Amino acid sequence: MSLGDNEAGARVLINRLLESAGWRFEDSVEGKANIKLEKHVKYADLGDDFENASSRGKSGQMDFLLLDTDKKPLVVLEAKRQSKNPLAGKEQARAYAKEIGARFIILSNGGVHYFWDTDFGNPETITEFPTPESITLFKEYEPQPEALVDEKVDENYILASQYPRYQLDPDFIDKDKRKAFLKKNNYIQMRPYGVEAVKALQKEVKDGNQRFLFEMATGSGKTLISAAVIKLFLRSGNARRVLFLVDRLELENQAQKAFTQYFGSDYKSMIYKDNMDSWANAEIVVSTVQTFMAGNRYKREFSPTDFQLVISDEAHRSIGGNARAVFEYFVGFKLGLTATPKNYLRGFDESNVNDQREYERRLLIDTYKTFGCTPGSPTFSYDLETGAKQGYLIKPTLVDARTEITTDLLSKEGFSVRKVDESGNEIDQQMFGKDYERKVFSEDTNRSMCKALLDHGLYDPVAGELGVPLFGKTLVFAVSQNHAARLSNILNKLALERWPEVYGKSDFAIQISSDIDNAQQMTINFANNKLSGFVTHPDNYESSKTRIAVTVGMMTTGYDCQDLLNVALMRPVFSPTDFVQMKGRGTRKWSFEFNNYSDTEIQIEKDKFKFFDFFASCEYFEKEFNYDEVLKLKTSSKKGVGPNGPGEPTVDIGTVEITEDDPIKSIRETSEGVIMRIDREGFKRVMDKDVATDPILAAFWHNGDIANAEAYVKEKIFDKPDNYLNLERIRRIFDVDRKISVKEVLEVVFGDKETFEMKDELLENEWRNFVAINKIDQEHYLPVKNFFKAYLIDEELRDIIESRELARLNHCASFDFSEYEKLDGFESAVPDYIRAYASKLVGI
Repeated sequence: MSLGDNEAGARVLINRLLESAGWRFEDSVEGKANIKLEKHVKYADLGDDFENASSRGKSGQMDFLLLDTDKKPLVVLEAKRQSKNPLAGKEQARAYAKEIGARFIILSNGGVHYFWDTDFGNPETITEFPTPESITLFKEYEPQPEALVDEKVDENYILASQYPRYQLDPDFIDKDKRKAFLKKNNYIQMRPYGVEAVKALQKEVKDGNQRFLFEMATGSGKTLISAAVIKLFLRSGNARRVLFLVDRLELENQAQKAFTQYFGSDYKSMIYKDNMDSWANAEIVVSTVQTFMAGNRYKREFSPTDFQLVISDEAHRSIGGNARAVFEYFVGFKLGLTATPKNYLRGFDESNVNDQREYERRLLIDTYKTFGCTPGSPTFSYDLETGAKQGYLIKPTLVDARTEITTDLLSKEGFSVRKVDESGNEIDQQMFGKDYERKVFSEDTNRSMCKALLDHGLYDPVAGELGVPLFGKTLVFAVSQNHAARLSNILNKLALERWPEVYGKSDFAIQISSDIDNAQQMTINFANNKLSGFVTHPDNYESSKTRIAVTVGMMTTGYDCQDLLNVALMRPVFSPTDFVQMKGRGTRKWSFEFNNYSDTEIQIEKDKFKFFDFFASCEYFEKEFNYDEVLKLKTSSKKGVGPNGPGEPTVDIGTVEITEDDPIKSIRETSEGVIMRIDREGFKRVMDKDVATDPILAAFWHNGDIANAEAYVKEKIFDKPDNYLNLERIRRIFDVDRKISVKEVLEVVFGDKETFEMKDELLENEWRNFVAINKIDQEHYLPVKNFFKAYLIDEELRDIIESRELARLNHCASFDFSEYEKLDGFESAVPDYIRAYASKLVGI
């Protein structure tokens, strides 16, 4: 028997979706009934058989009529059996909706649902039904594609919102004064390529498309261009409300600040998490995708029709995996923004799906597919090469620096280590680039990298003009929090040696990472030249006293610090998208200025930045990279313990950590018993008192550092004598019928979801995410759903599929061969999806 044989009929599923969305079959305390069944059909008499329940015509299709607050027709819901394609009722539903004056149609068979605005566009897949409130407001939305296409967009499109009278201002009219006028008032004009991007989108709308992808180099101003697109949609009446999705907290704040600056009083922008009760009052809602995903908040708090335009910033990241279900949940126009160049992957084996570059390639192709573009052909593209040629961006000057250790670590053979354990046994281990600072530690290597940075980095040009050696502002990427702390310490010691009168307070380099208090504000202060105050030399020069920010991942994506002169990778990088983002931190133009309002005025344009690569990332990702400058460090003559024993030339690698047996240190046995309310209350008390209020854990969680939050719970909270909490005990307390994760516990602790989902609920939610991404047609819906759930639950089925021993399906209880034959191409889509996005649910 297949899993689908026991599923509820279409009526039960449709009823559940209607009621969960706030629709009512009968009067209740929540309000009057707003669902009207077809004439002569009573709710109490309505069974599973839609096709015999109707009295209208010969088609025998059952209608639900959803009413507005005035009891007027609002939505026709055309229902079909689960075995029927809901689109089959499209034309009859259209005719009926037109007859009774309903603009909207929902086509559903209980599993597959389509929402259709008959005044505009085609039926779109939805996973939940719109709420009465949302669809009532949506009725006021009357898209006018012609108005959007005809809207004039030029370089002053955003300026007109900032300062409507700009054309009458003498300082703007005078071209010699215009630049100073704009800068003084913080006004902004769009660059020519930004105007071209918006016009490319207008052309796509004219051609009937609703999805767009802008592929633009880091530093080219994607947020400004997004603002122009938002204004275009709002001003032309093609959107009433816009959702701007980002994947990091710092980008959320950055976007909100930019929109406030760009739109003046024209449109109101809000960050969702700060305005959860009033977000509907804004035309623009900004949020991290994680906020929407937490506890399926996007389904609980929003209706599919709440936003008419959804923009995904850093689209290759914010629509990856299950996050794409958030993006696909809302109907309407979709715009993706990505800084990842289309041609940055070269020379790899596409058949090797375990290769990181192949994963990134697939992810990139998925991004194109999501936005309706042919792979490699976005709606608009603007790369670093073009930006540099046109004078808007700066290409990096590469400094390729490798020590003996990093050179060996990057080789195919790796770096060989032999260590003697406490029993006198010799242990050999090969280390590679990914092992640096995780398994092999070298203080001397860290010091060499820091010294090379200070010896060869760019210095501030204004300070140099005034005769003061001021190291240029620099961003250093470290392997981990601990590594960042060590590098900061080394850099401060070197600064004290070189500039003892200036840097004696350990503030030349500062660690800015998620476990540092107030780290978010520190990133802002560094960008605004206020971190640790201003430099003391030159006098009156407003530049940050702290010259180097050492981070791990916080400042990788979207961080805007235009006066950076050096970017250093003191870590191996294996994600091409991360590499491109890190490199892109220095590409922005900047004007270094000094004016003491007496006799000295200096202005020097930034025309160069150095990109220090200590782990051959450029060589790994970009074989054809134009190396403007290559620096080789001198090899070390130190001796140590080498791969072939004493006497072989070696290097001093500092501390090596070898994975050894880890015996049980303590053991405590708890008695099994009935889970009572006191157990639940005890858990809540412990979580509220000892966990949710823990400042370190809260900082990890709220900064999105999930990995460190999980590690902290395991090390500091679980299995302690005071509370003796662990995953198994929490699972029993809540009577959860499956395994749970530390991340889920934290979601409950911090209120991102109310409780733990049961097995069936979790499987159903994951299935909906799969459907949202893969757009399954009616013919394959039930076979694929059965296969999806069986594959997650049944180890035998997974083994059959992975080993390709399909004959064994004839004896498989959960999914047999006849069902497998109906998958028609989805037999690989399901395992691929589960491996990529739902591996934690396997064997649930």
